[in-house]
Amino acid sequence: MEQQTVRIFVGFDSKEVVAYHVLAQSIIEKSSIPVEFSPIVLSNLGGLFTRERNALQSTEFSFSRFLTPYLSGYQGWSIFMDCDMLMRTDIAELWALRDDRYAAMCVKHDYQPKIETKFLGQTQTKYEKKNWSSFILFNNDKCRALTPDFVNTATGLQLHQFKWLENDDLIGELPVTWNYLVNEYDYREDARNVHFTDGGPYFDEYKNDDYAEEWFAARERMLFVQQRA
Repeated sequence: MEQQTVRIFVGFDSKEVVAYHVLAQSIIEKSSIPVEFSPIVLSNLGGLFTRERNALQSTEFSFSRFLTPYLSGYQGWSIFMDCDMLMRTDIAELWALRDDRYAAMCVKHDYQPKIETKFLGQTQTKYEKKNWSSFILFNNDKCRALTPDFVNTATGLQLHQFKWLENDDLIGELPVTWNYLVNEYDYREDARNVHFTDGGPYFDEYKNDDYAEEWFAARERMLFVQQRA
């Protein structure tokens, strides 16, 4: 049976709460198909996620993102997204790209970060497959290796470099426009989903970056209330 609802898991960080809500707004207002949101909030996970915070983590969801297949009951497909993103098109276009040959699908970035520190002074780590895991289409049944125990005990590179798969042939490639890295890549009008990977426009030092005006406009629409005339 065809999966009718797009399940979207979004990393939630208490240092950038507004990011989650604006991303959800940008998806909702453009989607032509039903969507369902699950914020991955550490305090909501009970005893599921027990690993200690790593000094190199720039967000609270650096590792908990890999619980997405488990939280989906290893059924159907789910999307994981970092919160510091903005959807600029109908997510149905992404949903149509699902390919059962793969266990996971993502943008296969090949770049060296231009900066040494990210938002709030976090170290900009450099490693192979960097940012692949910031936007993933999970074919959940083929990701059963991602048990809570494995997510809690595996190394960061095992998780972020997809070592939980038998080989890289199980990783499908999405067009770069689905995880378009602001500041790392030049402005593109056709970017479908932009990723403020260095820091979102809600941080003062990034408020004039590419696509920031669109983000602020989405924030205003998120806050909309129709008052009594």
